[in-house]
Amino acid sequence: MRLLALFAILLSLSGCGVAAAPCRGVSLVLKMIPYVGHAAATPTDACAAAIDPELI
Repeated sequence: MRLLALFAILLSLSGCGVAAAPCRGVSLVLKMIPYVGHAAATPTDACAAAIDPELI
């Protein structure tokens, strides 16, 4: 079931979106850290924006 969900997510991302997915995933995890999460996620947000600027 997890593999099917992962496959559906990957199909919904187009082209560069697949390459930006790791940056966005790490950013989401970092943003969960209290107080410093958003500041710590800034570089990974910039990474994702550089790879796939359409989603910003």
